[in-house]
Formats: sequence, C-alpha cells, structure tokens
Amino acid sequence: MGNLLGGVGVREPTTVEDCDSTWQTDSEPEPEEPGPGGGEGPGREPAQPPESPEPPERAGGRPRASPAPDRDAEAAGAEQEADSTEVSAKPKRSFYAARDLYKYRHQYPNFKDIRYQNDLSNLRFYKNKIPFKPDGVYIEEVLSKWKGDYEKLEYSHTYIQWLFPLREQGLNFYAKELTTYEIEEFKKTKEAIRRFLLAYKMMLEFFGIKLIDKTGNVARAVNWQERFQHLNESQHNYLRITRILKSLGELGYESFKSPLVKFILHEALVENTIPNIKQSALEYFVYTIRDRRERRRLLRFAQKHYTPSENFIWGPPRREQPEGSKAPKTPAPPTSEHHSQTSMHKKPKDSKNPSAAGRVNSKAAEDKKVTPREPEEETDWPSSEAGSEAAGSGDPEREGDADSSSPQPEETIAHALEKKERASPSEKDEEREKRNKDCESPGETGSHDDALLQ
Repeated sequence: MGNLLGGVGVREPTTVEDCDSTWQTDSEPEPEEPGPGGGEGPGREPAQPPESPEPPERAGGRPRASPAPDRDAEAAGAEQEADSTEVSAKPKRSFYAARDLYKYRHQYPNFKDIRYQNDLSNLRFYKNKIPFKPDGVYIEEVLSKWKGDYEKLEYSHTYIQWLFPLREQGLNFYAKELTTYEIEEFKKTKEAIRRFLLAYKMMLEFFGIKLIDKTGNVARAVNWQERFQHLNESQHNYLRITRILKSLGELGYESFKSPLVKFILHEALVENTIPNIKQSALEYFVYTIRDRRERRRLLRFAQKHYTPSENFIWGPPRREQPEGSKAPKTPAPPTSEHHSQTSMHKKPKDSKNPSAAGRVNSKAAEDKKVTPREPEEETDWPSSEAGSEAAGSGDPEREGDADSSSPQPEETIAHALEKKERASPSEKDEEREKRNKDCESPGETGSHDDALLQ
C-alpha cells in the first residue's frame, strides 16, 4: 500500500472535468486516420510530454485526506462491468473511473512508496525465482502450459495481478504493488522484459488479437471470430484489458497502448464485431494513455463512427459564445415607425367640428318633437331635414369639406324654408301633383307639405 506524502498534499479533483485534461490544449490539426492496425505507430512523430501533477498545496501542515488507489480502482471496475451491459442506453461519464485514471496518469499523487515493499516480489516472479500466490505457479509454467488454455485463463482470477502488476492494490491481496524503484529495476532486466512481452502476447491471443511487430501494432488472430464472440459476452475481461494497458505504461511500453485501443475501437464501432466493449473502450481504455494528443486522436476517430452520434459524450466541451460576439438585433425600418406614429396621432375627418355636429343632432331632435308623425310616415317618407342629416352622417369626408367651406347647418335650413315660402303658387301646385303621383295616400302628402312649411 502507498503512504501519503508528509506535510504536502495535491488537490484532489472533484468532477469529471477536473480529471480530464484531454481537450485543454486542442490546437493540433485533425490528422488523417490510418487503418485499424494503428498505422501511425507510436514514436513516429514527436509526442507531447505526459500530464504533470497539479502543484501541491499545503493544508494546515497536514496531508489532505485521500482515498487509497485501490478503492477508486475497485469502484471504477464495478462500474465498468455494469456500464458494459447497458450499451444501448445513453452513456454518461463515470467520476470514479475518471478519478482512478487521473491518478494513474499523474503517477498517483499524494502517495509514496514504503521501504519494506521494495522486496521486488514482482521482479523476482518474472525472473522465475518465486511462484505467484496463492496458486504456487511459476511464470515459465504459465507461459508454456497456460498458453492456449482458454478455460484456465478465463476462470482463474489470481494470475492477472502477477502478470501485469500496478502501483495499486488489486483483488488478489497476495500480489504486491509495484514501487518506483522496482519499476526502474524491472526495465533494466532483459529476462523480465522478455517474459513480460510473452505474457502480453498470450493474453492478446486469448482475446483473439495478435502482436505483429515490435512497435505494438496488432491485428486479428486466426481464431478471432470465436474469441471476439466470447469477448463481446464476457465483460469482466474489459477489467483485465484496463489493467494490461496500465501495466504496459508502468513497465516502459506506453507506446503499445494506442495501437491496441485503436484496434478495439475499430472493431467495436466500424466492424461491429465486439459492440459491447465500446463503452469501456471510450470510458477506460482511451484514458489510460498519458499523452493527451493521442487521446484526442482516438476520440476523434471514435466520434466519426459512433452511433447514435448525439450520444457521444467524450468530445471537446461546447464553448459558449461570448456576449460581445452575438449578432445585434436588426432595428425596425424608420418608415414603418413613421407610419405608426402618423396613424396614432391622425384624427378622423368627421371629428374636426364636433360642436357643429352636435348642433345638427339637437336641431333634428327638436324638429321631431314639434311635428310628431305616424310610424308609417317616418318609415315611408322621411323629412328633408332627416334626409340631409342622414346624407351628412353617411359621408363624413363630404361633411368635413362642408364644415370648412359652407355656412352653418342652421342657416342652410332656414334659407331652404324661406325659399319655399317665396315660391309661386304654380310651382307649389306642380310640386304637389308630382308628389301625389308618387304617394299612395293623399293624406300623407298633406302632412308632409305641412311639415315642410313649418
């Protein structure tokens, strides 16, 4: 187990975004995507330096509390198995997985090796000096007799921690964590490195994959169809792949990760041979890679082939548009504003002389009171005053013109009455005859004439 650094602690991430720095410096042009074998080959172009831990913080002279690495790994592993069984649902980022892989990529900040752990158990096992516990099997027997025995490799769960050691505790408590000193000694021991690569090839063949060169490129094995079908249905092997990828990085084979992850993504998203693995590949496998540039390449490739595309949640975060760059609203045309103001303040023509209209209405009411008529007479023979009044109210524009150029209505009515009285008797007789022809009742004509003379 590790030990907290005395007096100094690194700030622990609290969100998935804090754990993931993949898209923080996304300034490289999008590269051309090679074939499924990961043809670009690690090391063929200058790689960015791995992520460095955040600057340490002091917390009152005491180290900040931090859970042990194995707890995060176990929680992430449990989520990895659960997530892989629900590939059809909309995915979501796992904080436990993000924090576990953040600690791995940053060399487990807040933890320090303990001296008594430098017994080099993992190195001695790979030098074939001690067997792995609790089974008591040596590495040479595993590489010679377990190779191709897929039943044994599938159902035995105690060897994987010894074949691919990490700096964190696994499920086999007999296995010891790697220390920084042991890692350096392991890289110097050719015998251990040779056996480590043979163990890697053995597990790849168990998954239906083969290592084709010394740069880490991989391809389908001869029995890939049978093994892919098994891999697609056995989600606990995704935990093993995550552990293998981590161990490759610890023991000097960081460049082997990207070709393997690219191959798995191609088979899962393009060929659809192992579709159930895509969630683990995007949430775990990709984030074991320390070079953020390599992670971006893999995620860009995955985004092109992921379906449904709207469920892809591992791309760059959406940047909100700044307020200053928003397009200004187009103002309304000035002509429409002028028209609206004109229509609001324009007065109707019939309201130019309200006092005159009021006097006409009052005069007509007085005339009706003075000369009462039968209902039939009002209906059949309206008076000239009423007719002129109706004509004036029916044509407001004409009435407005009359207000501005002719005398008042009272003077007009008086002038008409005076003209009638001055008319000669012959003219009156002609008028009576003309109206008698149009009227059905002579009594109505008489009453009408009396009204006109009054």
